[in-house]
Amino acid sequence: MSVINSPQYKLNNILTARARLGECPVWDSTHKLLYWVDIYNHRVNQFNSVTEQNIFFDVGDVVGSVALAGANRLIMALRHGLAFLDTQSGEVTPIIQVEADMPDNRLNDGKCDPQGRFWFGSMCPGKTQGSLYRYDPDGSLHLMETGLTISNGLGWSPDQKTFYLADSDQQRIYAYNFDAQTGNLSDRRIFLDLTSESFYPDGLTVDSEGHIWVAMWDGWCVIRFNPQGEEIGRIPLPVQRPSCCTFGGEDLQTLYITTASVGLSEKEIEKSFYSGDLFALPTEITGLPTYDFLG
Repeated sequence: MSVINSPQYKLNNILTARARLGECPVWDSTHKLLYWVDIYNHRVNQFNSVTEQNIFFDVGDVVGSVALAGANRLIMALRHGLAFLDTQSGEVTPIIQVEADMPDNRLNDGKCDPQGRFWFGSMCPGKTQGSLYRYDPDGSLHLMETGLTISNGLGWSPDQKTFYLADSDQQRIYAYNFDAQTGNLSDRRIFLDLTSESFYPDGLTVDSEGHIWVAMWDGWCVIRFNPQGEEIGRIPLPVQRPSCCTFGGEDLQTLYITTASVGLSEKEIEKSFYSGDLFALPTEITGLPTYDFLG
C-alpha cells in the first residue's frame, strides 16, 4: 500500500465551498466543467476548471445526484423523482416520480452507464428499504435491487462486465455481473466488507486500470482498491467526511473530491476546518470517461 498524496502530487483545495453535503462530482470534458451537488442546500454547482469560478442553480428540492444529458442539460435525482435541469436558463423539468409514497426515503447517488442509461439509488438510514433503479432512454424505469439502507457509490469496470454498488450504512460494497447489452445484474457478492472499520464507503469511481477509488465518510481519506478488493493506495484528507470522487481534467488524470460538513459538531469542525470544500489531486492515473444520459 502507498500513500498516493506525495510532494509531487499535491492535494489542492480548489474551492472554499463550505457545502453542507457536497456530492456527485461529474466531469464535462467538452466544456471543462465539473458539476457537483450540495444536497441539502438544493444546489447544483458548476465549477469552471479553467477560471476556477463556481456558479450554482437552486433546483428547489433535495438533489442527490446529477448526470450529463446532452447539450446544456443535466438529469437529476431529486428527493422523490427525476428531472432535467437546463444549465443555461436554470429551468427544472420533472420527468418521473420515484418512491413518492415513501416519505422517509430520498433518492441519492446516481451515474450513467456507457449505454446512456441513468442508474440511481434511494436511501433510508437504519432501514433496509432503499433500492437501486435504472432509468432508460426510452423512458422506462427498472427496479434493479432492493433491501439497501443507503444506496451510494456506483461504477463499472473498464470491460463493462462488473458493476459496483456501495451500501454505506451496511459498510459494504457489492459487485455484480453486468450485462452491458440488456443492463441486467446478476450474481451479487461482497466486494468489500468494512464492518470492522469506523468509517463508511460513500461515493466511488473506477479508473482505466479497473481499480476502485472510494471516498470514506468519517475516514479522512479516499482509498484505492484493486479488482480483488485489496487496498493499494490511500489519499489522506484534511476533512472528516469525504463524500465522492471522480476523474476529470484535460487528460482525466485529476481526481476531484467532494466533502461534507453536515452532522459535525463544533469541535469536529475545528479539527476539520475545510469540511464542505472541493479538492483536486493531480495523478498519473487515468480515469474513465463520463457518459451522458441519451434520452
